[in-house]
Amino acid sequence: MIELFTADTPNGKKISIMLEEIGYKYKVTKIDIYQNEQFKPEFRKISPFSKIPVIIDHENKETIFESGAILIYLGEKSNKFYESNNKNKINQWLMAQMGLIGPLIGQHHQFHHFNPGKSKFGEERYFKITKQLYEDLDERLKISKFLAGENYSIADIATWPWIARHEWHDIGLKDYKNLTRWYLDIASRKAVVKGYDLMNTGAIIPNP
Repeated sequence: MIELFTADTPNGKKISIMLEEIGYKYKVTKIDIYQNEQFKPEFRKISPFSKIPVIIDHENKETIFESGAILIYLGEKSNKFYESNNKNKINQWLMAQMGLIGPLIGQHHQFHHFNPGKSKFGEERYFKITKQLYEDLDERLKISKFLAGENYSIADIATWPWIARHEWHDIGLKDYKNLTRWYLDIASRKAVVKGYDLMNTGAIIPNP
C-alpha cells in the first residue's frame, strides 16, 4: 500500500492521478500547507525541504520525496507510462515540467492570482513567461499527440495539473488548439477525473 502525503495542489494531483492510472491501492494523508503542517518535525523527516508530495511505499519500505522522482519510481514499479524505449524523451519533458513549467507558472500564481497589485514587474514578468510556456507546449503538441511522443506518459501526468489551473492564468487556454486538444484528451480519462479530486471534495476539472 502506498501512503501519499499531499495537499490539493498541482504537484499533489500528479501523484494521485498516477496512482489511479496504475491502479495501486493508496491512502491520502493530508498535509495542510496553509497551517504550516509541512514544517512539522515529523514531516521534515520524510521531506527535507518541507515540500509535498511524499510517498511511503509500505510494501518496499521506501520513502520518496519530489514529485518527479515519485513519478519515475511509480512508473518503474508498475511498468506503466514510462516506456523503457522512450525514457530519454520522457525524462526531458518531465524535467521541463519540474524545472520550468511548475516553478514559473507557480510564480505566476503568486503574483497574478494570490497577490495582485503588489508588484507590477512580477505580474508582467510571469504572465509573459506563462504565455510563452503555453505557446511552447502548443507548438510541441502540434506535432506530437502527447509530450514525449505518441503515448501518454508520466511527462503528461506531471504537466497536466498545472494547465488544469488555467482559470488562474488568464492566458486563454481555448486560444491554443493543440494544447486544448491534449488537455481535454487527458481530462476525459477516468483515472484523471478521480485523481483530480484527491481530497474527495467533489472537485470538477475546469473546462477550457
